[in-house]
Amino acid sequence: GRGRGRGPEYAGHMELDTAQIADAAAQYPFSGVVTQHVGSARVFEFAQGFANRGLAVPVDVDTQFGIASGSKGFTALAIMRLVEEGAVRLDQPVREFLRDDLPLIDEALTIGHLLEHTSGIGDYIDEDDDEADVADFVLTVPVHTLTTAESFIPAIDGLAQRSGAGAEYVYNNSGYVVLGIVLERVTGVRFQDAVTQLVLDPAGMTNSGFLHLNDLPGSVALGYLEPEGNLVNTLHLPIAGSADGGGFTTADDMHAFWCALAAGRIVTADTLDLMVRIRHEDVEDGLASGLGLYLHPSGRMWALSGYDAGQSFYSWHIPETQTTATVLGNTSDGSWGVMRTVMDHVRAEVGSGGS
Repeated sequence: GRGRGRGPEYAGHMELDTAQIADAAAQYPFSGVVTQHVGSARVFEFAQGFANRGLAVPVDVDTQFGIASGSKGFTALAIMRLVEEGAVRLDQPVREFLRDDLPLIDEALTIGHLLEHTSGIGDYIDEDDDEADVADFVLTVPVHTLTTAESFIPAIDGLAQRSGAGAEYVYNNSGYVVLGIVLERVTGVRFQDAVTQLVLDPAGMTNSGFLHLNDLPGSVALGYLEPEGNLVNTLHLPIAGSADGGGFTTADDMHAFWCALAAGRIVTADTLDLMVRIRHEDVEDGLASGLGLYLHPSGRMWALSGYDAGQSFYSWHIPETQTTATVLGNTSDGSWGVMRTVMDHVRAEVGSGGS
């Protein structure tokens, strides 16, 4: 592992500890990058592992990583941009956009239900299957056909409602796929292009996007299924990403994203206030949820996370101190020890009240 920091405190903030991160990374097969940004400065960085094992190319702080469900937050923000424009309403029935497609979806389902994971629709990925292995081939249609949100319709068609719309919080991938379909039908462009135009570009995320898994540039870390070997995730994920996951980004771009979000450069302050209002308590790792974002119970920290074949990701942001901590990994399970260490640190800083 290669780490760099500026000492125990920087500009009044608690800095990540290189020894603690290195210890956590040594206990688990970590391959990836850990960073901390404060304001305009990257104050901590740690990198370990290979972006390409076959060629022994090490990861570094500028490497692009897949972030799996982390990009659900981008989908949510793109939808909220349409809400601001008056093209979509949170209380609008989704059936108005789906028309005759996906007939098993509850007629009462609204855009808001999809955003806050209370849709109750059948999920094409069974999040409750404890026997599932991340190396399983879970997609029921050829991955090379999944190039747009519309192309997912055969993958989620025929899945019955599991509960009534708005009845309960249940994390749901299909719900965000449907939001991608709405994005395409309202904007007239591919979901990936809509998110780029509405979210990534305004955030200044110049090294982020939806890359094709069979055409990755050398700046990208390949996603490995196991701690050793060269088996990658190409046939396990949609070829071009999807509205419920599949974006690629860098540590610096994640900090740019959070700062742009807090500064009102993606959505207005009123819209952001709506998104960071706690709607459901303790839904992941002790965090609450808003619209497309995870939230510390105090409301003082926002987060996004993702996990899939060959991808593991978590990013936390404390807006009042412009502090971001991000973990990007290119293995399925190897990042979680490091993530827990970073999460403990971020919670301590939120609890301390910052500077």
